[in-house]
Amino acid sequence: MSATPDDPRAARTRARLREALLEECADRPLAQVSVAALVRRAGVGRATFYLHYADLEALAVDACADVVREAVDALHAWRGKPDPATPPPALPAFFDRMAPHTALYRELLRPGGSGPLGLVLHQELRARSRTERTLAGAPEPDLVASAVAATFAGVLADWLHGLIEATPTQIAERVWRLLVNLHRTPLG
Repeated sequence: MSATPDDPRAARTRARLREALLEECADRPLAQVSVAALVRRAGVGRATFYLHYADLEALAVDACADVVREAVDALHAWRGKPDPATPPPALPAFFDRMAPHTALYRELLRPGGSGPLGLVLHQELRARSRTERTLAGAPEPDLVASAVAATFAGVLADWLHGLIEATPTQIAERVWRLLVNLHRTPLG
């Protein structure tokens, strides 16, 4: 990416490209979206697109990166001692918000949690979990952070792909119990 990240014009252009991609993907799968249709919808030139993104997948991951931040924040939206029976309200709300762009998320987050969005989700969730465990003085921050990130990314992906049948509220409750238990598992 050659554009300056702090340039407000570049930020506006990337926002227009992200919005155009989400609109295009509401009508068809990412594999059927062309750069020509995308730049036409965004009102920018083809060269401008390539100034900001290497390809459509890079744009798609950027457009869906907010979902990654929402997931990480939703999982850490509790204070004190977590109740395994009741997830923080942000977690079921997160799963509810997945619906409008489920098809795009499925393309970027493959079953088991792999794929380009899965990689970003795993990295950000692992880093946040590790930091919080380290600050709390909890044992094995690297091990537990990896387990938390892999579990959440895998469950989310499998749910999106229909491999786990559950409503957004049910999946939030189930994954929350899994994650709380991972944090509580004796490791010594």
